[in-house]
Amino acid sequence: MGIEIERKFLINHEKWNKLDKPTGKLYKQGYILNEENRTVRIRVTDNAAYITLKGKSEGISRSEYEYQIPKDNGEQILEQFAISSLEKTRYNINYNGHLWEIDVFDGDNKGLIVAEIELENEDEPFEKPDWVTEEVSYDSRYTNALLSIKPYNSW
Repeated sequence: MGIEIERKFLINHEKWNKLDKPTGKLYKQGYILNEENRTVRIRVTDNAAYITLKGKSEGISRSEYEYQIPKDNGEQILEQFAISSLEKTRYNINYNGHLWEIDVFDGDNKGLIVAEIELENEDEPFEKPDWVTEEVSYDSRYTNALLSIKPYNSW
């Protein structure tokens, strides 16, 4: 079974805007199934598509299975079957031995920037960059699944 162990944090916008960043990648994603304890997501990037199944969260861990699919299939599934969706630009930044994935949201979630770090185990130590602020790992409002149906700008 695939397990995702992930912590989420908000970002200091001023420090983020001054940061020398790599080029971001646009993600369009939609949810075919979007329930409290399980989701099925389609994600399309500029050159690939993925279908992802996620299970119930237990702390900061949950089951996750992700498979690459043909991009044109992903676009069609997103258009024909998604019940909710969102767009964001993802930036990958390596910091002190860990990969940080920073999502800058667009549309009704514009203004929200969330940093995620995936860990090998829940107790794994890591250092936060100075542009990382409040932890929101346990606040379900910040999950992409919920942001697709109750966007940040509606809070």
